[in-house]
Amino acid sequence: MAKLTAKARKAEPKKDFGVPSKAPGPGSYPMPDKAHAANAKSRAAQFASPGERARIDAKANKILGKGAKKGGKK
Repeated sequence: MAKLTAKARKAEPKKDFGVPSKAPGPGSYPMPDKAHAANAKSRAAQFASPGERARIDAKANKILGKGAKKGGKK
């Protein structure tokens, strides 16, 4: 996973966090890339509230390309 420095974390737009209302502070789950998105899902499973976890999982899945069916109906 690419290192995200404190300076870079503060420069990330709030939309790149799993919990934008806490950004860029602790418990905000930054997701600037796929590695951070996968890590955010893992940490959310351990520490986030159920509501936060749902939001984090949805955002991470979007970044990771999971959950969306491709090719349409059969």
